[in-house]
Amino acid sequence: MASAQDLRKRIKSVTNTQQITKAMKMVASARLRRAQGKAEATRPYAEKIGQILRRISSSDLHDYLSPLLEVRPVKRTCYIVIGADKGLAGAFSSNVLKKAIEQIGDKRPDQYRIITTGRKPKDALKNRHYKIEYSYSGFSDKPAYEHARIIMGEALSLYERHEVDEVIMIYTHFLNSMTQIAQAERILPLEQPDDEVKDEEYEFMPNPESVLDALLPKYLEITLYNGLLQSAASELGARMTAMTSATDNAGELISSLGLEYNKLRQSSITNEISEIVGGANALQ
Repeated sequence: MASAQDLRKRIKSVTNTQQITKAMKMVASARLRRAQGKAEATRPYAEKIGQILRRISSSDLHDYLSPLLEVRPVKRTCYIVIGADKGLAGAFSSNVLKKAIEQIGDKRPDQYRIITTGRKPKDALKNRHYKIEYSYSGFSDKPAYEHARIIMGEALSLYERHEVDEVIMIYTHFLNSMTQIAQAERILPLEQPDDEVKDEEYEFMPNPESVLDALLPKYLEITLYNGLLQSAASELGARMTAMTSATDNAGELISSLGLEYNKLRQSSITNEISEIVGGANALQ
């Protein structure tokens, strides 16, 4: 049975841990609001550009050709795996890793290229002997547009050199602080969905081809940027939830240890009183 001194040390240790988890919860909560706001603000912009691009690409472009619209047999795939730099975020990192492994499947190393953002997916995939083409880290919970531009530049280079035939982004879609869903989205080549809205009229200046050349790279960058922001919000939401649970569990453990400590003190005091009473009776 633990002594009173051991229990006091454990209570102090758990209390210190609770203070840390509570602080991490508050930091994650504050950052989550900013990340969520950015993700929600960029999504309509990316969706509208995508709609315009699909509208242009489905119209008569007088034999216009772009490597970004070229659909070819898929021999090699580029996977952009977006994850976290740090842990303590529940199942966030493991869900992204699981989705990436599921997407890669039984492909041979010469049939895929992997670009990672965040230390966690990079380390996890390397430990499983997957070859990493490029890796980036240090900004998982606060990505900037420049990060998306650089990463997308590497993927575009692979695609335009025909080293890969499609680009798939694996990221975590943010629903709320309790629910985040790891998913895969093909961003190259640009797809024309069957249910695309056709009733809007656009006039392109100077011509559709020039607009397409200008918007295609921007669309890919903003799509990746939105994926980074969705992942950042998901990471912070998962961390806030995990730290909330850890703080609550620490509180329950402190209460349990405090009860055990009080029982031990009560037993010790009772024994001391019994000894004093016994000694007094022996003197009579």
